[in-house]
Amino acid sequence: MTFFRSHILVSIDPECQAKGAYQIIDALNDELVAQGLIGEVQVLETSRIGDPAAYGPDIMVYPEGVHYVKLTKDDIHNLVKEHFLKGRAVEKFLVEQAAKSDDELGPPKPKEVRVVLRNCGVIDPCNIEDYIAVDGYMALAKSISELTPEEVIDTVLKSGLRGRGGAGFPTGRKWQFASGSKGSPKYIICNADEGDPGAFMNRRVLESDPHAVIEGMAIAAYAIGSSQGYIYCRAEYPEAVRTLRIAIKQAREFGLLGSNILGSDFSFDLEVRMGAGAFVCGEETALMASIEGKRGEPRTRPPFPAVKGLWNQPTNINNVETYATVPQVILKGAEWFASMGTEHSKGTKTFALAGDVNNTGLIEVPMGITLREIIFEVGGGIKNGKNFKAIQTGGPMGGCLPASDLDLPVDYESLSQAGSMMGSGGMIVMDEETCMVDIARFFMEFTQEESCGKCVPCRVGTRRLLEILTDICDGKGKAGDIETLEMLCKQIKQDSLCGLGQGAPNPVESTLKHFRDEYEAHIFEKRCPAKVCRAMIRYEILEDACTGCTVCARNCPVDAITGERRQTHTIDPDMCVRCGICLQVCNFNAVTIN
Repeated sequence: MTFFRSHILVSIDPECQAKGAYQIIDALNDELVAQGLIGEVQVLETSRIGDPAAYGPDIMVYPEGVHYVKLTKDDIHNLVKEHFLKGRAVEKFLVEQAAKSDDELGPPKPKEVRVVLRNCGVIDPCNIEDYIAVDGYMALAKSISELTPEEVIDTVLKSGLRGRGGAGFPTGRKWQFASGSKGSPKYIICNADEGDPGAFMNRRVLESDPHAVIEGMAIAAYAIGSSQGYIYCRAEYPEAVRTLRIAIKQAREFGLLGSNILGSDFSFDLEVRMGAGAFVCGEETALMASIEGKRGEPRTRPPFPAVKGLWNQPTNINNVETYATVPQVILKGAEWFASMGTEHSKGTKTFALAGDVNNTGLIEVPMGITLREIIFEVGGGIKNGKNFKAIQTGGPMGGCLPASDLDLPVDYESLSQAGSMMGSGGMIVMDEETCMVDIARFFMEFTQEESCGKCVPCRVGTRRLLEILTDICDGKGKAGDIETLEMLCKQIKQDSLCGLGQGAPNPVESTLKHFRDEYEAHIFEKRCPAKVCRAMIRYEILEDACTGCTVCARNCPVDAITGERRQTHTIDPDMCVRCGICLQVCNFNAVTIN
C-alpha cells in the first residue's frame, strides 16, 4: 500500500465540472509528475456542499486542512510549487480570502451539526476504502452479527428517526409494518427522485457519500427480510447515478452486497433505476409504478406499500437522507440520536437554503432550531441589507411564512400548524421586494405543470387556480377572486388523490392568510406593492438624474426610449415591454419604477 503525505480532494459536482474541475485534475497530475511529487501527493475526486457557482472549482488539501477556491488550470503550477514544494499556503486562493466565504466545505457554520453530511467533501465517494476508514459498514456488520432484525427495528424506533422525505412518518414503524407483512420477496426502495425547485439535499449525499445510503438500505433490508433493493434516481442527476453505480460495484467486490454478506446467511443486492424527471414520481406509489415500467401515476391507499407495494409485494420506501442516517443510529445508539432535536422531532435535518440570503447552500441543523437562527445566523442574513419578508419551506407544496413566524421552531408539528410543511428540506428566503401573489403564481405554475392528470381536482383545480392568479398578476383581477381561490384550495386539498394535489394549494392559502393586503392591492387598486408584476408597473426616467448618455436607449430592445445626447430621455409607456433592461444598464440611478 502506498502512503501519501498529502491528499488533494477536487470537487467535481456538475457546476464545478462546467467550470473546469477535470482540467484542474489533469493539471495537478501533470504538475505533480513534473515536480517529482507523484508518489507523495495523491489527487482524489469528491463532491461538495456549498455554492460552486460562487466558489468552485475548489480543492481541499489534507492533512493540512487547507481549502482553496476559485481555481483555474493556469493557477496549478504556482499552487503546487508553493504549497507542496515550499510548504506554504497560497493566500490568494484561500477560502478565507474570498468575500464573506464561510463555505460549507470548511468548518460547519454556527448552529450546524452534521450527521448526514459528516463525510461530504471529506472522503473520496468513489473509493470504498475511504468510507470504511471512517467506520463505514461497521453498522451493517454490527446489525448482522450482534442484533436480530427485531432489535434493529427497535433501535430505530427508540431513536425517534422520522422519514426525511416530507411526511415525517416514524421510520421504525414503517419498517415494523413491512417486516410483519406476509409475502415474498420483499423490496427496499430508496426515493432519490428529488424534484423540488432549488433543492439538492439528496443529490449532494449521493454524490458525496453514496456508501452511507447503501449501508442504510442494507440494514433496512436485514430488518424487514428483503433481498432486493432499488434506488430510484432522476436522470437529471448523472453524477449521482455514476457515483452510485461505482459504489454498488465496489460494495459487491468487498462482499458487502450480494450473497452471504460478511459470511452470514443474509443476502441483499441493489440496482439503480432512473426516472424521467416527473415530479409526481416522488410520490411513493407513482414511483413504484415507474419502476415497474408503467406510467408514473399515484394509486389509492390503502393498501400501503408495506403491505402491497412493488409488484404487489411488501415494500419499504424511505428517502436518501433517512437511509444515510440509519448507520449512525445503529453505530452510536438510539439515545445519542434522540438527544438532538425536540420531543417529537429527533435528530438533525438537512436544508437547501436559497433565495435572498447571504449564505446559500446546503446546511444541516438540529430539529427545533428557529427560522430566525437559520436565516440570520446560519444564512448570514438578508442580501444587500434589505428586510426579510417571507420564507417558503417544504418545496412547491409548502407554505410561505411571514416575519411574525421567525421564532417558530423548525419541526414537523410546528411547521404544519403554521400552514407550511417540512417537506424534503427546501427553504427559499424572500426579501421586501418580493411579490407574494407572483410567488403563489410561480409555485402553482410548477405544480400544475407537474400534475399527472389522473384525478380531476388536481388536474382541473390547479389549472383554475393558476388562471385566476395569472389574471390578478396581469391586472385583470376582480371582486370575488379571493373567495374563489379560497374555495378552490379547500376542495383541491380535500379531494385530490395524492400528496401533490393535496399540497398544491399551500402556497396560495398561506399567502392569502399572511399577505391578503397584496392580493387586494392587485385586484382593487391595480397596483403591485412590490413593483414586480409587469402589467401594473411603469418605468420612468428622472429628469434631474438623467445625463443623456443614451445607454438606456441603445439597449432598449423595442426602441421605446427617445432623447438627444446630453438631454433628458423619455420612455413611451405604450411601447415599453417592461423588461427592466434600462434599469439594469443605467449608471446614474435615473430609471425608476412606479
